[in-house]
Amino acid sequence: MDIDVRGPRFGAAVTTLVLAVVLITGSAWLLAWQTLAFALGAAGGVGRSPYGWLFRTLVRPRLGRPTEFESPEPPRFAQAVGLAFAGVGLAGFTLGADWLGVAATGAALAAAFLNAAFGYCLGCEMYLLVRRLAVRAE
Repeated sequence: MDIDVRGPRFGAAVTTLVLAVVLITGSAWLLAWQTLAFALGAAGGVGRSPYGWLFRTLVRPRLGRPTEFESPEPPRFAQAVGLAFAGVGLAGFTLGADWLGVAATGAALAAAFLNAAFGYCLGCEMYLLVRRLAVRAE
């Protein structure tokens, strides 16, 4: 079933805020929270993430009916990509390699910001590229 495109974009906006605070504070605990949010989104789809729940219960009822939908697979893949970057960032911050934590968190922040501000999902585009390459390889 297709999903409302506004949900992943809302999640990206919240993620942008969370990751910006992580970069400002260096909080490994807050990055651990974001890593968990990415893990839940990657495992169960964006609707199963905490931000998907917030959108579904608090935001979507206040909006008009959705006019655009998308397949859930690209945003789910994007969550997995975010999980990888957040995991690397978390390892960096907790193991004392703050430069690695900052670099990985900054990359995740840049991707989340592109989605939140412009509706351009880098992870979704990666998913589509991988799919095209897989079809060509067959």
